[in-house]
Amino acid sequence: MTPSEASTVGVLIVDDDPLVRAGLAMMLGGAPDLRVVAEAGDGTEVIPLVDRHGPEVVLMDVRMPVMDGLAATEALRARRHAPEVIVLTTFDADEHVLRALRAGAAGFLLKDTPPDEIVDAVRRVARGNPVLSPAVTRRLIARVAESGQDRRRAHARGRIALLNGREREVAVAVGHGRSNAQIGAVLHLSVPTVKTHVSSILTKLDLNNRVQIALLVHDAGLLDDHEPG
Repeated sequence: MTPSEASTVGVLIVDDDPLVRAGLAMMLGGAPDLRVVAEAGDGTEVIPLVDRHGPEVVLMDVRMPVMDGLAATEALRARRHAPEVIVLTTFDADEHVLRALRAGAAGFLLKDTPPDEIVDAVRRVARGNPVLSPAVTRRLIARVAESGQDRRRAHARGRIALLNGREREVAVAVGHGRSNAQIGAVLHLSVPTVKTHVSSILTKLDLNNRVQIALLVHDAGLLDDHEPG
């Protein structure tokens, strides 16, 4: 890798439609700080290509013929030092998207998202920022009918019980879509203290990002009460 390549964000494009891959490659290739390191037409190719090229971000289609994007995301995000994953979908209320988020995807994009927004999303995810706010996550959850709610709620509450009182308050505030500054104002904490609590929550619960915190808080039923503040 040349010095100029090392300063750019490597992206792996995964989609079974060659035209979609070509369009995404052209779109991302026009950004000076991004580079497409490889393309895949099925989820089975993801891990070998990640091992070979080391991308920072994977754009992952959901529906593919042999291994779908959900299974590929789960397999990839279970590994240490895995790249971030952005799920590509044609539906914003797709139950598969929700499962991908639970697996650790950093967010999702509709395939008809404007090109500049897709480029910006890749940049944001590479910096560690989800491209899906907790508030949007809650709307997605509300629109998807899921089974096993009671079992999932009991499991989520058991995990939340690992947190101390202050961490639980911060987790609920994350679930309500508040920024660190907003959480600090509501709970009378400094922003660095909020960041410390968020990091502790992620570590204790073995989560990847704030979206997963929001999902877990939702599953536990802690957003059912009136939003604080």
